[in-house]
Amino acid sequence: MQKFAWQDGVAFLAGLVALLAPELWGDNAGQQPLMVLGALLAMAGLYALLGSAGPTAWTATAFALLIFVSPWAFGFDGSDAAAWTAWITGGVATIVGVWGATQARGGEAAA
Repeated sequence: MQKFAWQDGVAFLAGLVALLAPELWGDNAGQQPLMVLGALLAMAGLYALLGSAGPTAWTATAFALLIFVSPWAFGFDGSDAAAWTAWITGGVATIVGVWGATQARGGEAAA
């Protein structure tokens, strides 16, 4: 397994953005779901960056997808800053996560 895959770095950074962005908006729309899911995505990305074995790419992708749907699920789709942060970070991390999870890494077969 390749130790540092760029897809894992994107997941980690997207999680950090989702975790820290609510502090910059000034209102509390979507703060709790984005901070919790952002922290989970950042931890999953960091876990994958450290080269651990297992389905870490799929775990990060699942958290990214949850961030993407969180504006509708938690009712903050009317708040532009919170919703767009969730859609952009979740969408980018989901696309990159699916791409990375279906690629073979270090000579291993794709899962």
